[in-house]
Amino acid sequence: MQKRKTLKELLTVSAVAAMFVTVGVQAQTQTSAAQSGAAGQTQSSGKLSSGDEKALMDMAQANVNEIAAAKIALNKAQSNDVKAFAQKMVDDHGNALTKVQAVAQQKGGTLPTEPDAMHKTMAAELEKQSGDAFDKMYMENAGTKDHKMVLSKLQSDATNIKDPDVKALADAHTPVVEQHLKAAQDMKMN
Repeated sequence: MQKRKTLKELLTVSAVAAMFVTVGVQAQTQTSAAQSGAAGQTQSSGKLSSGDEKALMDMAQANVNEIAAAKIALNKAQSNDVKAFAQKMVDDHGNALTKVQAVAQQKGGTLPTEPDAMHKTMAAELEKQSGDAFDKMYMENAGTKDHKMVLSKLQSDATNIKDPDVKALADAHTPVVEQHLKAAQDMKMN
């Protein structure tokens, strides 16, 4: 009889202890989740500085512009070299745009999805051209002028970038844009 009473008491104490441990663990888990959730919100919804936003917008716009012009060139270029350059622009700027979009989404920014007015006008002009005249116009504008402009913007934006993710994007974009510019200059159309 005594053994049964002791066993009952031991089970009761164990059950009560288990309840307290479970409640303690649950409370600690909720607190940890709330703290890590708050930390996650701070990091992901941290407002970008105006310099960071401008840099992201400029990178996205440059990529959108290049892709649009290159797609026209893939259809209209006469020279295989120009077509190869255009394909490289679609590939490289497409990859770069995907990276910019990922950072913008993470940071809560919105980006352009179509060429700006100047590049829409250039696209309309390109559409009117054909043959060597098209190749020359595409390489002068999308190849050389645009890459010079983008390189200049990247360099000026770099002085105002504070966010490490945006800085990493700009640092990664710069040598690619320099390579594109050099390739365009080396292909000078007569």
